Amino acid sequence: MNIIIPMAGMGKRMRPHTLTTAKPLLPIAGKPIVQRLVEDIIATSNEKVDEIAFIIAPFFGKEVEDHLCKVAETLGAKGKICYQETPLGTAHAILCAGDTLSGNVFIAFADTLFKATFSIDTQKDAIVWTQKVEDPTAFGVVKLNEKNEIEAFVEKPKDFVSDLAIIGVYYFRDGDGLKKELQRLIDKNIMLKGEYQITDAMEHMLRNGVKFYTGQVDEWLDCGNKDATIYTNQRILENKKDTEQLVSASAIVEQSIIIPPCYIGANVVIKNSVVGPHVSLENGVTIEDSRIKNSIIQTNSVVKNTHVFGSMLGKNVTYIGNPADLSLGDFSTHL
Repeated sequence: MNIIIPMAGMGKRMRPHTLTTAKPLLPIAGKPIVQRLVEDIIATSNEKVDEIAFIIAPFFGKEVEDHLCKVAETLGAKGKICYQETPLGTAHAILCAGDTLSGNVFIAFADTLFKATFSIDTQKDAIVWTQKVEDPTAFGVVKLNEKNEIEAFVEKPKDFVSDLAIIGVYYFRDGDGLKKELQRLIDKNIMLKGEYQITDAMEHMLRNGVKFYTGQVDEWLDCGNKDATIYTNQRILENKKDTEQLVSASAIVEQSIIIPPCYIGANVVIKNSVVGPHVSLENGVTIEDSRIKNSIIQTNSVVKNTHVFGSMLGKNVTYIGNPADLSLGDFSTHL
């Protein structure tokens, strides 16, 4: 099986954090978003994953590319970098994966994480994962027939059709067939609001006899903006606290209290402080005389004499001062 991860977006809603770091590489409880996503996908499959294609923008740079390939290699797969030079929609992004669109293919967009207990049924033609939502008008949804097969894809329905929202996670048994359908959209210039959409390809496949089924996840976690990412960090910490080592043995904790669940990375120093719950401190962070709650603080940042809550601090940030709900990019200083 091959995995395709489209992740070429600019991540504008996550600025300033995405000015220096690609959004899928932002950390959640000690691991980049995209790494957690790929690990969760592989955990659902009994098949060997041969290749993981990451679809990125060309300006992400060699350091990002090397990091992504290393993620694939640690999971026993070949990493492949593909470029989407112009953002022309979901179908166009997937088609950039080229030869990876062959055989069994699993596709997941890299701004979402999920909690699930499903396993992929590779005998089905196609599976579209969904989550029940209260307000379907903001989402693309699937409509099911009496056999629980998908009979229609509806984009942001004004009238109620279904409450099963498409979360951006798909399986196709015939990757080559999907590739032809995506290329058809390009060749015939079939666009919606200036973009080529995977739902248009799936609609055509449905009309031509491909059977689509829905799979539901237990929880759908968004990383689209700062507040959503902080909530996702909270849920990941709660879900992983019994399965992952969340406190590094090299962390120094002096006259302080850690309220779990928290992720405490390597060489973190915590003095005269209270940290937690739901805090991720990446490698090399220093916390002194402070109270930190429900926040993500990235590598080598320093926080002193303050109360930080519901916040994201980038790498190499120094914050000393007033209590705050913060969103500070890399190399920021507040004294």
